[in-house]
Amino acid sequence: MYRSHDCGSLRASDVNKEITLAGWVQKSRDKGFMVWVDLRDRYGVTQLIFDEERTDKALLERAQKLGREFVIQVKGTVIERESKNAKMSTGDVEILVKELNILSESKTPPFTIEDNTDGGEELRMKYRYLDIRRNPVRENLIFRSKVAMEVRNFLAGKDFIEVETPVLIKSTPEGARDFVVPSRMNEGQFYALPQSPQTFKQLLMVGGMDKYFQIVKCFRDEDLRADRQPEFTQIDCEMSFVEQEDVLNIFEEMTRHLLKKVKNIDIADFPRMTYDQAMKKYGNDKPDIRFGDGIW
Repeated sequence: MYRSHDCGSLRASDVNKEITLAGWVQKSRDKGFMVWVDLRDRYGVTQLIFDEERTDKALLERAQKLGREFVIQVKGTVIERESKNAKMSTGDVEILVKELNILSESKTPPFTIEDNTDGGEELRMKYRYLDIRRNPVRENLIFRSKVAMEVRNFLAGKDFIEVETPVLIKSTPEGARDFVVPSRMNEGQFYALPQSPQTFKQLLMVGGMDKYFQIVKCFRDEDLRADRQPEFTQIDCEMSFVEQEDVLNIFEEMTRHLLKKVKNIDIADFPRMTYDQAMKKYGNDKPDIRFGDGIW
């Protein structure tokens, strides 16, 4: 292993431990006789220290040449910080480095890898692998992963079966245009990418699977909207031998489960509104009820 600990786990209780860390250089501060480096990975940031009193001269000189986003491995001793940082989970300690291995050098990144970056959206999309290193993007990906895991846990507990349905299919008559994929083996023939998996989930119900779900990609070649893009992900489900109330109860319970597990928010009951009520009061079949009591 390249590391014995991650960059977010060390605390005051770890003082005097010999450890190995690996990660990216967030930033460094060179005072000439002393260099501090913030080392970052997915889990957090740990401060490294090199100084002329306790560090080999050659090692100090190498530390002075470290740039942003260099990937490094360090070995050293956990020591107590003289100036603690309450804003960092590892702010009570730092690492007195004894060995430095540069795993990969880096050019100066085109934007700062910070929560409030100076990079515009187009630039960040061009260098998406750098953007993912920023806390907001990373936390969104982790949040999405937690939601997906809890959806699976909940539905599996309700006897749902996860089934992966085909992606290359024939065109189906739905509301949007299909994306098509040419077939190399059958010249002039095309596959369509599914707008939704309804065709196959009905087959599963007829086949006796009873309860089905999948977290699935859907593809629609249509104009962009605030809530729609060419590809999107939906939690797709189907049940046999149920009535409307059964469906509503299951997915209200799933929503409560997700809010509690992922955000620690408790929800009691869900207000319900019929289609006719929504159209009459709001003129919209999916109204945002945060804003007033309707438009009429």
